[in-house]
Amino acid sequence: MHEMSIAESVLGIVEDTARREGFARVTEVRLEIGALAAIEIEALRFCFDAVVHGSLAQGARLEIEATPGMAWCFDCSKSVEVAARGEPCPACGGSKLQVSGGTEMRVKDLVGA
Repeated sequence: MHEMSIAESVLGIVEDTARREGFARVTEVRLEIGALAAIEIEALRFCFDAVVHGSLAQGARLEIEATPGMAWCFDCSKSVEVAARGEPCPACGGSKLQVSGGTEMRVKDLVGA
């Protein structure tokens, strides 16, 4: 389950940012996760709750904003939104798609006290 290592990395970013900003405690962490990022959201939530135990982010609310998957269709020359890899183009039904977005995950911001 790679969500545990992702949660640990997020905690590292949160702790570094909190120290830099002078936060004694973090109350909310906001993530952006692309639809094609291959991250199981509920598993990430579970892992996040486990890794923040005993840290300055213990009890922090985890907000996740989903961003759409995007691809370029070589058949119709359009940028289209896709929910999963391997789906046909929603505009023309073509199968020659190159993923162009929605694979990212980032810490958008955090709220501290």
